[in-house]
Amino acid sequence: MGDTNTASANQSAGIDLSQFYQVFFEEAGENLDRMEQQLLAIDVAAADDEELNAIFRCAHSIKGGAATFGFADVAELTHQMETLLDKLRRHELQPTAPMVDVLLQSGDALRSQLARHQGAGGEVLDTSELLVSIRAFVGGQAPAPTAKAAPAAVAAPVAAVAAQAPATAPVPVDAADDVPVTMQGDRILELTLGPLQKPELADSIVELFKEIEGLGTIDPIDGGMPQDGLRRFRVTTPSSDADLLDLFSFHVSREEVQLRPWSGERVAPGYGFYPNAPGSPMTEEDPGFGFFDNAPGAPGASAPSDTEAAAPAVVASAPKAAARAEGKAPAATLEASSIRVSVEKVDQLINLMGELVITQAMLAQNSTHLDPVLYQSMVSGLTALDRNTRDLQEAVMSIRMIPMQTVFSRFPRMLRDLASKLGKQVELVTQGEATELDKSLVEKITDPLTHLVRNSCDHGIEMPDERRAKGKPEVGTITLAASHQGGSIVIEVRDDGKGLSREKLLKKARERGLHAPDSLSDGEVWALIFEPGFSTAEVVTDVSGRGVGMDVVKKNIASLGGTVEIDSAEGYGMRVAVRLPLTLAIMDGMSVGVGDEVYILPLSSVVESFQVGQNVIKTVGGSGRVVEVREEYMPVLELEQLFHVPRSNDEHASEIMVVIEAEGGRIALLVDELIGQQQVVVKNLEANYRKVDDISGATIMGDGRVALILDVGSLVRRSRH
Repeated sequence: MGDTNTASANQSAGIDLSQFYQVFFEEAGENLDRMEQQLLAIDVAAADDEELNAIFRCAHSIKGGAATFGFADVAELTHQMETLLDKLRRHELQPTAPMVDVLLQSGDALRSQLARHQGAGGEVLDTSELLVSIRAFVGGQAPAPTAKAAPAAVAAPVAAVAAQAPATAPVPVDAADDVPVTMQGDRILELTLGPLQKPELADSIVELFKEIEGLGTIDPIDGGMPQDGLRRFRVTTPSSDADLLDLFSFHVSREEVQLRPWSGERVAPGYGFYPNAPGSPMTEEDPGFGFFDNAPGAPGASAPSDTEAAAPAVVASAPKAAARAEGKAPAATLEASSIRVSVEKVDQLINLMGELVITQAMLAQNSTHLDPVLYQSMVSGLTALDRNTRDLQEAVMSIRMIPMQTVFSRFPRMLRDLASKLGKQVELVTQGEATELDKSLVEKITDPLTHLVRNSCDHGIEMPDERRAKGKPEVGTITLAASHQGGSIVIEVRDDGKGLSREKLLKKARERGLHAPDSLSDGEVWALIFEPGFSTAEVVTDVSGRGVGMDVVKKNIASLGGTVEIDSAEGYGMRVAVRLPLTLAIMDGMSVGVGDEVYILPLSSVVESFQVGQNVIKTVGGSGRVVEVREEYMPVLELEQLFHVPRSNDEHASEIMVVIEAEGGRIALLVDELIGQQQVVVKNLEANYRKVDDISGATIMGDGRVALILDVGSLVRRSRH
């Protein structure tokens, strides 16, 4: 996908950006579609500011992504489009129909460039004509006709454009007397970097030229030794100053970059100072001087000057493109490997899938009365239906699942800016990015996680001097981790900062009039930070100190059916664990019977089941009941008593135990029978009825009865109290 040089550049920077390529291509395609629609709808006589701003944002988004991924040709064209659109939205220029035409043509060119980077193949598209036209409009000039213009007639308009260009803009090579150029039209510049606190940063700039194809060449002129923190290079490049600054700013700040015309010895074109570099001599057998093979407008037998030679090369792109069009060669198109579907359609698909599962369960239950010998074909077909239904269910449910990487990727930039503002040094570590969560939960968990990360940076991580005095590394670490545990997903925010102070929290709580005796357990003391308006910050800043946030975090997570757990060690750090249920519409469950009632246990929470022997259950403290399972005592909950299940006098007592696990604890449930395992469709009980303690939802069984789905986390918490 794209050039391998781009991929290696990203790898050398320490970040594998190739995983984001497809997202960039899709978003760029959407921005191009949006820009084209807005350009077609614009009224050039009375252009709306919002319309111009929207078009500008589309070009800006494409340019930013292209520069990040190293697609220099896309970044260059969108940069020039952005310059023109910026003048239009600032009312420095009045939009005209030819401007709209050029912008539309530029959009088509961008599609071809992106398709080539995506792997569609094809020749490298020459956009020099478009760039000249855009620069002409930026300079307030009307671009000269191109398709039918004589090659020699181009030099004058180009020179006029250069004369009208702003002083800060890069000077076109064919109109600049003070910028040496090679035979191929590449500019020769002197690049000065610095003063740099870390001179080795200049090596990253050198790597850019090695890894980005078409960027040019760079050679040190200071012997590789910095002088007063400055590094100096000789650069040969076809790119503009603005494009070079955009690329360099990913490694060094713009204030540390100086570009000026090469002031050393003029390099005569073709004398071969650098083998295989732009500017090396052409063979005498090449009458076109290597610009464009067999292109109309190529220089004739007489050797033209540099300016005359460069001008026809610009014009040649239009006839060449026309020749390819006449040959009816298939144009490269930006391939989309995914489509966008509204959430409502996905929800409808999941609901229909649920009804199919219920229907399949009914057929399976009714088929138990059939003789498998007489109805062999029907039983075989029902078995295949069961298998296909399960596969279809897994495929449908995976549509809404999104990896946690989508959430985690938002924090590096936020944490970097926050740490810089606070004067701290923080490193972010992520674990379990591939862990998947339902899309609705991903959207709702982002804000709570953002506050927890900000809290860790502001309250947890100490200043570098303080960390050094404590024997810690100056750079603090904040870890974001996600993992599946049973039927839940656990997202942890950990830091190696100063942790929570028990005495400080108790003091703050008493100042606020909260009941906070010394007998509170550590967990109860940590939970005080979730009280509304509670804050340990000494000074109110724009980051924290107002006492809002943690209570909202807990409330938002509770609304998702989740819990928040805090563990802290003063002086060593803090861990906040957010536990969320995998609220999927369909799940695997184990059905158990108590009296005439049927209950569903999430299969992921079931550990084991066994027959209860005599005198196995023991009473503790007069009311509590426990059972010993392989030298481990665990609480016993009897569903008959918990849900007041009616039972006739002649029915036998429960004799089967099912061990379930949730939130780090295990309990044993006393039931009458194990009915079996099956897929169940989760129906929201709270939305259709009301919230019921220890019940997370309901489902429809194969025989049409309603069975309640037990909330194993709530049952484990009940046993603890």
